[in-house]
Amino acid sequence: MTPAKKEDKTVFPRLSEEQFRRLHEASLEILERVGVRLYLEEAVELLEKAGARVSDGNLVRVPPPMVEKALSSVPKEVTLYDRRGQPAMRVGGSRSYYGPGSDCLNIIDHRSGERRKPVVRDIIEGITLCDQLPHIDFVMSMVLPADVDGTVADRYQIEAMLSHTTKPIIYVTYEMSGCRDAVEMAEAVMGGEEALRRTPTVACYINAVSGLRHNKEALEKLLFLAAKNLPSLYIPSSTAAMTSPVTPAGSVALDFAGVLVGLVLSQLKREGAPVIVSGMPPGGTFDMKTLVTSYCEPERTITTALSRRYGLPMFAIAGASEAKTFDQQAAAEAALSLVVETLAGSNIIHDLGYLESGLTFSFAQLLLGNEVVSWVKAFAKGYEVSEEALALDVITELGPEGDFLNTPHTLKHFRERWYPDLFERTTYESWLSKGGKSLTERAKEKIDSLLAGQKPDPLPGKVKERIREIVQRAKPG
Repeated sequence: MTPAKKEDKTVFPRLSEEQFRRLHEASLEILERVGVRLYLEEAVELLEKAGARVSDGNLVRVPPPMVEKALSSVPKEVTLYDRRGQPAMRVGGSRSYYGPGSDCLNIIDHRSGERRKPVVRDIIEGITLCDQLPHIDFVMSMVLPADVDGTVADRYQIEAMLSHTTKPIIYVTYEMSGCRDAVEMAEAVMGGEEALRRTPTVACYINAVSGLRHNKEALEKLLFLAAKNLPSLYIPSSTAAMTSPVTPAGSVALDFAGVLVGLVLSQLKREGAPVIVSGMPPGGTFDMKTLVTSYCEPERTITTALSRRYGLPMFAIAGASEAKTFDQQAAAEAALSLVVETLAGSNIIHDLGYLESGLTFSFAQLLLGNEVVSWVKAFAKGYEVSEEALALDVITELGPEGDFLNTPHTLKHFRERWYPDLFERTTYESWLSKGGKSLTERAKEKIDSLLAGQKPDPLPGKVKERIREIVQRAKPG
């Protein structure tokens, strides 16, 4: 396997060529010697027909040439579009895009500060915020609504996302039927099956049980989306120290064996089918002290680096925290992880707004993430060193005693510098005169202002009716 061609953009080099080679060969050896359990007959048959060895019913051993062939045909870039059909995210290379996560079981109510069970209205408000935050590039559903039947809650989530933002959507479904319904809703919004295939505005986030165990629902979704030539995010979710080795290299090698199986299956189903792979630590690390799976450990980016060396578009995680509320720990962990993942060249970076190891969502944490991302983007873009930027003619004209404040050059360029929106940068006296408000108080006011502001373009009436019909159709009984 030859590493992808190095890009001009500088990224944090987490893996050497030798380390990449050893990880790649380890994953191939796992696939050929150990094999993977596939709990879908169609998947087993596809691989067996292509030359894989099958034993014990569904234990499949995949030879390296099958993997190499899949790697040669899977797209190295996946474009996601907005609701208007315009390209919004060119996922690949070292380009980074940012958004929230999905399915938190709790939410911190920004109005009362209460930690409570979320409802559909929280999803609508969260998506409305995401649509207006300039550095949130895509949306996910953020919370699992407790005020609807849990077996069809995913339909309410995709309905809210399609209705309340024009940005690209990454959705999660619980069963295969939910995936079909989500695609049908997106087709209604975009104008039909061919329109969605041509300009995909949605992608499905699929979790397999682990790198070596691929559940039926995950495989069904992968093959369904590959057949329709729609993008999927196929992410095996081993937990280091539990269902994979505790060492980063061992856990990544095991999970990436599962990633490679997913790529092989997608390409067997339809050559050239778009797949986005894992750039996340394998399912987090099981903390031996607390028995909690960590979202913010420093032993990260190795999977990102591996995906980059393959030249594959990837799905990463940052902006989250283990903190139980919006506090200093939440801010520090969000900032650290967002900086690291951006410098590592991660592509789709999700889980902004997560607290409590993925159990609780916070709109304030989401706003913090948006602010940190704006800072990181300003840092990562680098500097222009042109004649205009060097301003030698202005320096020469004004000389040692020059006052640059009132020059046309300053007037032309001062807006190019980074200015905070949520963070405080005024004098102490000015801060006091505005109420001496904390970051939490400023975030609450900003949330209220955004929710009262401009809403995205509404869907046409007939499209809204069609989406509602699909939701109603899915309800049990």
